[in-house]
Amino acid sequence: MNGNHRVPSGLTAHDRRGGWFAAISGEKRGSAASLERCALAFLAILYRAALATHNLAWRLLGSVKRAPCPVISVGNITVGGTGKTPMVAYLARLAAEMGRRPLILSRGYGGQAGRPNEEARELQRLCPGVPHVQNPDRVRAMEEGLARNPCDLIILDDGFQHRRLARDLDIVLIDALQPFGFGRLLPCGLLREPLPALRRADMVVITRAELVDSGDLGRIKESVGRYVRPETPILVAEHRPGSLVMLDGSRRETDWLRKQDIAAACGIGNPEAFRCTLTSLGARIRLFEVFADHHAYTGADLDRLIAAAAAAGCKTLVTTGKDYVKWQPLLEGQAAPGVEIAALEVELRVVEGEETLCQRLDAMLSA
Repeated sequence: MNGNHRVPSGLTAHDRRGGWFAAISGEKRGSAASLERCALAFLAILYRAALATHNLAWRLLGSVKRAPCPVISVGNITVGGTGKTPMVAYLARLAAEMGRRPLILSRGYGGQAGRPNEEARELQRLCPGVPHVQNPDRVRAMEEGLARNPCDLIILDDGFQHRRLARDLDIVLIDALQPFGFGRLLPCGLLREPLPALRRADMVVITRAELVDSGDLGRIKESVGRYVRPETPILVAEHRPGSLVMLDGSRRETDWLRKQDIAAACGIGNPEAFRCTLTSLGARIRLFEVFADHHAYTGADLDRLIAAAAAAGCKTLVTTGKDYVKWQPLLEGQAAPGVEIAALEVELRVVEGEETLCQRLDAMLSA
């Protein structure tokens, strides 16, 4: 629950995110680590002051742009993976089932040379046909998107800290594995804002609930309830594994992983969730490599990963859908590697409160 996870016996783990996460999570110990945490705590004080100044300036000077159609914001209060991309895809599919034409807006973090980033490519795969515009200026993105597409609903990806575009429903996601970012602001913890900022949320969704027990889930709900408004609903979602997509385009059921010795690698905000999901499917992970979120893979990265997987005695290397869209171009046209490469597809489903969500959407869209 605190993000300080032990490496299971028999698992070789390489974390290439650098020492920052090890320091804030408490994995790094000793006098040097203590000094590093003190320095990070001082920087967190400066970050809090800058955040307070920004919020005050926004309240006094900020101007909010109202879109010509309803806007749903999906965001979080911590850095790292809380499942925003699967949630955006889920909402887009839900809106389409209700007869609406959604438009997705996102910042496009990590995109290179004007090309869509991995989240855009993943959304294109998860909800094909739904237009998506990436631009740090969300107002301009809205104008561009609506000018080209006849849409009647906007889904704002990673919008909780973005204030310029007004929203009709503010959804905040909280990851059950790392719900409160070690309880500290950046860079001493993972919190983007202090927890009382949750009062701005219209709805909170606890994601990856399948990876914690009912007692932990109840405690997370209780903690969230202390910060949100009394009328704010708290929903629960699970990330359900779908199938394995192989390099040749074929698919396999996840049962194929059971009792398989595999290697795994990812560059996402919450790699521990990926490892836990693979373990829950019965896979025996012999090698687990973690890269920084939005890591720009190179051919050398993949050559090294494949060689390391083979050296560990693994015949399969598994990654996430978000990473896979970045691996594919690097592997196209190459001879088939000696290790099979597969992507684990995951779908988000709201398992508690979906009726509440549908009612809010229906009321908002009808209005």
